[in-house]
This record gives sequence, structure tokens and C-alpha cells, in this order.
Amino acid sequence: MPLHLYRHAFSNLNRNIWILSLAMFINRSGSMVLLFTTLYMTRDLHFSIAEAGFVMSFYGMGSVLGSYLGGWLTDRKNHFDIMVSALISSGLILLSLLVITTPAGMAAVIFIYALAADSFRPANAAAIAEYSTPENRTRSVGLMRLAVNLGFAVGPAVGGFVALYLGYRWLFVIDACTGFLAALMLFLYLPRPATIPGRHKNEVLADSSTSAYRDLRYLFFIALVAVYGTIFFQIFASIPQYFKTVSGYDEDRIGLLMALNGILVVIIEMPLIAKLEKSKKIFRFIVIGVFCLPAAFALLYFGEHRLSFAILYTFVITLSEIFAMPFMMNYALSRPKKERQGQYSALYSIAYGIATIAAPSLGLGIADRYGFDRLFVILIVSSLFLSLGFLWMAGKEKTEHTESAG
Repeated sequence: MPLHLYRHAFSNLNRNIWILSLAMFINRSGSMVLLFTTLYMTRDLHFSIAEAGFVMSFYGMGSVLGSYLGGWLTDRKNHFDIMVSALISSGLILLSLLVITTPAGMAAVIFIYALAADSFRPANAAAIAEYSTPENRTRSVGLMRLAVNLGFAVGPAVGGFVALYLGYRWLFVIDACTGFLAALMLFLYLPRPATIPGRHKNEVLADSSTSAYRDLRYLFFIALVAVYGTIFFQIFASIPQYFKTVSGYDEDRIGLLMALNGILVVIIEMPLIAKLEKSKKIFRFIVIGVFCLPAAFALLYFGEHRLSFAILYTFVITLSEIFAMPFMMNYALSRPKKERQGQYSALYSIAYGIATIAAPSLGLGIADRYGFDRLFVILIVSSLFLSLGFLWMAGKEKTEHTESAG
């Protein structure tokens, strides 16, 4: 892409967005625990696979509850205190895994850790909304996603080295320390907003008509996001298993295909968003992203296990993420009143939390019972129906713009 697109993509963003993004990169660079905890439990602690699965299932439940709690707090406190507290408390909780080694104990810790860690998300979303404008909000979201993807690129590589040469327990220490470091950065460089809610805020919160739970169009949007996430997260839930057991790829080849997803996001997303963000009709870009889903799974269905088709699948599924996710979050941040930002953002985070829980059980469950070809057909059909829902939202968006123009 032309160099000027990259310059424009990163220009005129609020200084605080850069601080938030750097803190997110630091935190996500240490987020290697979830990738290796199952191996730690089965290899070092000698848990059965069923016991390890039981423990990790508590992460999804904690994530959903944490997102709700974070949203509730964000509407009543300030996002600064919640983000810093979430980073510090989740790090301290994680360190307890150094001494807690029973299945029940680890399940409890994982649940509380996820609750604390994911209470960060609605507060972070509120901070993005606070420090961005409608004109650069999608790019602000894109910069945050860039930081997350870079962090996830660093984390697994470092985590594998640490687990191999230092031992799994050092992963908990490093992850906790990166959380503490991210909290320190926010504490030192991010301004702390006033905590006095004021009469107007109390009046908005007391008015049930402003609640996200009364916004039927937004609730329909959240349901669509949850379905989208469940389908998209097959890239992590079932596709690696397909590449290993059906296509016969080795772990290094699978790892490179997964890394390609992150690399493409880093290279393409920000300049593409910079080109598209001036359009007020954001749902047409979401629809493009959703239509990429059936195309991606069709490549696997007809690809006959060839590597070229696996690479094309990775490219197309990444385009789905690039087109859909930033504009979805833009809608979630832009729709509510400022005083309801936490509640709306919490529902958005919960949608992905539900998708995280549903994706592996549905994807691997269908593949185990009916085979991967049947799974791909179901994903293709489901994606096409999902696109109809977002097309309806796009039509409503067009109506809103026509009414406001009139």
C-alpha cells in the first residue's frame, strides 16, 4: 500500500490512545498463560485431559461475568481506576497458581482471574470512546487491535521458550509482571478523570429507557456478534485440529499459518481503515467481512488439503476480521450515551465471551461426530444466514441516515 496511507493511518490520534495501546501491547505480550496452562496441568501436575478441560472451562464463565461487572463499574466509576485495578488484581491472583495445584483450586483461581482480567475490557472501551472522535474512532480501535496482535505475536514465542527452558511456573510470574508494568504505565502517563458522577449521570442511569437492555436493535446486533465470533473463532478452536489430523500438517506449519493471520492484520488493517473510516455507513464494511467467512470455509472444503488453499483460507478469514471487527466495535462505542458506555461495552465483550465458550465445543463437537467437511458446510450456511442479519442492520443504518439528513 502507498506510504502516505500508513502515515495517515497513524496521524492525528490522541496521545492517550497511544498510551493505552502501548500498555495493551505490554500486557498482551505476557498473556501466554492460557496457551500453556493446559500443558502445565497435564505435564507438570499430571491432571487428566478431562480435569484440565474442567479447569479451563471456568475461564469462559469468569470472562462473561467479569465483562458484566466491568461494565457496571465503568458507568459508576472512572475507567482509569478500573483498568489499573484490573491489571494489578489479575496479576496478584495469577501468582497464587504458583502454590495452588489441585483441580478445584485451580478452577477457582482461573475463574477469579478471568473475572478480574476481563473487567478491564469495558473500561478500556470507554477510554477509547473518551479519547477518540467520531472521525478517528475506527482508527483508534484499529491501533488498539494492532497492539493486541503484536502482543499475541510476541507472547506465544516467548512463552514457548520460557516453558521449555525455565519451566511453566515462570509463565505465571512473567504474565503477572507485564500486567503490573502496564498498570504502572497507565498510572504514570494516563490522566485520571474526575470520579464525581454528577446529577446528569445519575439521572441517565436512573432512566431505564437509556439502558442497553431496552435497546432492541443493539441487542440484535450483540446476538449477531456472538454468532460471528463463534464462527470466526474456529480459526483457533477447530481449524488447527483439522490441519493436524486431516491435512497432516506439522505443528511448525500450523504455527506459521496462525502467525500469518496476525502479520496480515498488522500490515493491512490500519491503512485500510484509514481509507474507509470517512464513510458513515459502517455496516456495509461489516457485511463485507461477514461474506468473507463462507468464502474462507469454502476454500478449505474444496481445497483437498493443499497448502495453497490453507494459505488462501488464512488470507480470506483475516480479511473478514479486518473488515468486520473494528467497525463492529465502532458501532458499540458510538451508539450509547456517554453515561451508558460501560453497559454497552460490557454486552459487546460478553458477546465475544460467549463465542469463546461456544466455538470449541460446537466446532470440535460437530467435527468429531460428523467430520470436518460437514462442519465446513454448516459454517458456510450459518455465515450466509448471519450476513442477512447484518444486511438488515445495514438497511436500518441507511434509513437512520436518510431521516437525519431530512
